Amino acid sequence: MWTDPGRPLPGGPQGVPSPDMTTSTPDTGAPRRAEDGERVIETFDPRSGALLGVVPDQDEATVRAAIGTARAAAGSWALLDHRERSRHLLAVRDRMLDRAEELVGLICAETGKQRAEAVSTELMVVCEMIEWCARNVEKVLRPRSVSTGTLAHKKAWVRYEPLGVVGVISPWNYPFTLSMTPVVSALFAGNTVVLKPSEVTPTVGLAIGELFADDVWPGIVQVVTGGGATGEALVRGGVDKVVFTGSVRTGRKVMAAAAESLTPVLLELGGKDPMIVCADADLDRAAKGAVWGAFQNSGQTCMSVERVYVDRSVHDEFVDRVVSGASRIRQDAAGGDIGSMTFAPQVDTVRRHLADATAKGARILLGGEPIDRPGLWFPPTVVVDVDHTMELMTEETFGPVMAIMAVDGPEEAIKLANDSPYGLNSSVWSSDPALADSIANRLRAGNVCINDCLVSYGVPALPFGGVKQSGIGRVHGEEGLREFSQTKSVLASRVQLPREPWWFPVPKGMDNLGIRSLRLRFGTSARSRLRGLRPRS
Repeated sequence: MWTDPGRPLPGGPQGVPSPDMTTSTPDTGAPRRAEDGERVIETFDPRSGALLGVVPDQDEATVRAAIGTARAAAGSWALLDHRERSRHLLAVRDRMLDRAEELVGLICAETGKQRAEAVSTELMVVCEMIEWCARNVEKVLRPRSVSTGTLAHKKAWVRYEPLGVVGVISPWNYPFTLSMTPVVSALFAGNTVVLKPSEVTPTVGLAIGELFADDVWPGIVQVVTGGGATGEALVRGGVDKVVFTGSVRTGRKVMAAAAESLTPVLLELGGKDPMIVCADADLDRAAKGAVWGAFQNSGQTCMSVERVYVDRSVHDEFVDRVVSGASRIRQDAAGGDIGSMTFAPQVDTVRRHLADATAKGARILLGGEPIDRPGLWFPPTVVVDVDHTMELMTEETFGPVMAIMAVDGPEEAIKLANDSPYGLNSSVWSSDPALADSIANRLRAGNVCINDCLVSYGVPALPFGGVKQSGIGRVHGEEGLREFSQTKSVLASRVQLPREPWWFPVPKGMDNLGIRSLRLRFGTSARSRLRGLRPRS
């Protein structure tokens, strides 16, 4: 059974905090048996440890039934034209906006993030994506003509057709955005969906299902809840594509299970995203950007600024500005800039990385220990004197920690930034556009921001995804819509000949005629073309 909630875990049982962890939050996401014998999952508010609700830990039979319901709805949904599907999905967006306050409250309760953060990074991103898809899906997925080359009497075109049923396994850090992005993309492309939300934030997933349950096409989105076994049942249940967002470890398991039936996958597996600050950067903007990029959502973003490489000549000044900015971040349950962390074992990962770094010579200038209050509160933490022998610089921390390292110029920064198995996002900060562009072109990452960070995911026309161990495939943009389509090539005759020249029986002299035709069609030298004009003597 798979037991990964979507991000790297420390080496203990899933959801069980280490004995020395300062938290009162129970083991969110861990299945248990209720009094009636049913397997259930409890979900808790990470800001206080209060029980939010109980959802079923659904079995393989339930998952297969959900896939069957989605399959039954797939035929009629796929037959709709793009405009009709767009009208339905814009109506879903209206229902989402009608329930905005309720959804924001639910997101904040299950993740611990602040309301303004939930509005901008969850609801607004989804609204933008639906808007872009509705405006562009017809153009992106309409049949397109292609050249037939030498076969001038033929015509050819490419069609983009629905895959069928898409299985989506989403994470807990952005439970609304990272569920809705693949769900809505799949629907715009004519597919139906079975969504399994993270066991840490299942009620947000159920709320997504309710948005679609009110639709006149109620079968197009099915939601199943549960832990690792439920996710595994979805991957092995006969869906036509699997979308998984989570850890590399579980991503490998998803890919291996999908490979048994040759089911295609789209994987977003996290990052260890670098930020390069050049000597000529606007340090005030760079420091403010770093503080936001590292600590937004308490650092629980796959695109978070986790490691910063700063030119040695401006290192100390940059660090001073970062510490000053980070120390002013407001962090409390009643409001402020950032909320709590979401998942108890992730706090343990943060503490483990900090302990390893300080044991190897790093210095913590700010933060470093959980806040002594109920819930999963960890303060913004700034670390210096780091290097690549430390887990803090090589493994995904996924918490409110920024590690800053001095480098001797852009070449060293690029080398260190690329020294990672991850390649999701990155950022370059320089007042020289040519230098910034040159560095960006040499970074091995799926996404690069110049003098900014994180926001590229919020641009729905930009394809988003990683290289190396950060994943396979793309969401958003034209590439994202086509990820959820089956490409079909079609060839037909412009002029219907009695027979094609190469059909049997092969005409005598066909080989010599073919060679002459090749010389005339593809020869680049005058000599070659002249030989094509001369018949064989």
